[in-house]
Amino acid sequence: MSPIALTRLLTLAAVWGASFLFMRIIAPVLGTVPTAFLRVSIACAGLLMILAVLRVDWNFHGKFKACLVLGMVNSGIPATLYSIAAQALPAGYSAIFNATTPLMGVLIGALFFREPMTPSKLAGIFLGLFGVGVLSGAGPVAFDLNLLQGALSCLAATTCYGFAGFLARRWLDQQGGLDSRLSALGSMLGATLLLLPLFGYSVMTQPPANWGGWEVWLSLLGLGLVCTAFAYIVYFRLLSEIGPVKSSTVTFMIPAFGVLWGAWLLDEPLSAAHLYGGALIALALWLVLKPSVIR
Repeated sequence: MSPIALTRLLTLAAVWGASFLFMRIIAPVLGTVPTAFLRVSIACAGLLMILAVLRVDWNFHGKFKACLVLGMVNSGIPATLYSIAAQALPAGYSAIFNATTPLMGVLIGALFFREPMTPSKLAGIFLGLFGVGVLSGAGPVAFDLNLLQGALSCLAATTCYGFAGFLARRWLDQQGGLDSRLSALGSMLGATLLLLPLFGYSVMTQPPANWGGWEVWLSLLGLGLVCTAFAYIVYFRLLSEIGPVKSSTVTFMIPAFGVLWGAWLLDEPLSAAHLYGGALIALALWLVLKPSVIR
């Protein structure tokens, strides 16, 4: 991996680690669907402005519909699931659960995309799930139905990411690929279109008790513009450069940032479970991602 790609991975990890902090501030106030919809719609508006300022040629090379569908899988559904999790889980928890993305990617690749499954990868998957269990059952947050719902929401989101990485490679990287800025814009448009009717229904039937103050809306701007619009440009660039499995290793670095931001800015408690669960997931990732020995 080149130094430039590694720098992009570290930047993406820091930015996405902060996204769990922002969601933890926003979701308990606005609720699940408003948080998810405002995140992707603000990101979409930001990307439109970025592309207009940079005068990017809006040529999707016939891949616009693919971008929309990919955005629903890679952005719309996960944004909603993580908003559910943010109402029950500390930011550091969600960030560590997010680290199971490469494990899901390997499992999905083997089941649906004919990617090779080795004993090392299989062991990594089971060890990673065990690490998730340790984190869920032994952490500073009491194990109850809310924690279980939050954990399952995170795992469902990482499953979406696992599918999306392979779909992006199959749909967007063919015939010369697609500008990462256009990929990000198409993805956010698809996510916004998916969540728009749900947002309208949510506001009409069960609006938030209040729409929050400056802290919530500054967090929304950070979540939408930095952690989503900017981050997805970097992410799609990495997908084209180093592929879906290596790109998913960014989730190995996110927990450190997520736990750090949560403890530093939200005074979230730390415990040995963060260390034990995180270490098990880290070992699982090493088993999954280590190069295969060629004989």
